[in-house]
Amino acid sequence: MFSDQTVPKDVISNIIKAAGTAPSGAHKQPWVFCAISNSDLKSKIREAAELEEYENYHGRMTEEWLEDLKKFGTDWHKPFLEIAPWIIVLFRKTYDIDDGIKKKNYYVQESVGIACGMLITAIHEAGLVTLTHTPSPMNFLAKILNRPENEKPFLLLPVGYAAEEATVPDLQRKSLDDIAVFYE
Repeated sequence: MFSDQTVPKDVISNIIKAAGTAPSGAHKQPWVFCAISNSDLKSKIREAAELEEYENYHGRMTEEWLEDLKKFGTDWHKPFLEIAPWIIVLFRKTYDIDDGIKKKNYYVQESVGIACGMLITAIHEAGLVTLTHTPSPMNFLAKILNRPENEKPFLLLPVGYAAEEATVPDLQRKSLDDIAVFYE
């Protein structure tokens, strides 16, 4: 549940700058952050995402998966994609092109994953909210945003302020004993 309250572009720029400091394989920085506030583009993204999500909720997802999602109250409708003042789509660059020459990037998934974590942290530290949205498949994002062939969508994040009536599911985190092993 997002508010449509405006978030200044310089705040989004600073969030992206923070995420861009993530470490990466051979310091290749194999990512592109696309920040969208244009309402026409956000509408196109919502329409395409809902088409994919409809397919997911009506046949692609297993019953077990759908059961696991019930606690979130989600379905294929994604109005937040138009309500949130910004959408940030993170693309992973499978390779670079330098003077027409294809250049290899290393540890792309790992590098982009770290940048995503830093992006989400920066969003929250700025007093904003987000949620990870990964409509699958996400190729429609590259088409809508006219991205080159070497860029593949990795994650979509609506960004803004929480709506006054926003609720958060009461989720429990695993304990330290469940997630850590210490070798002393």
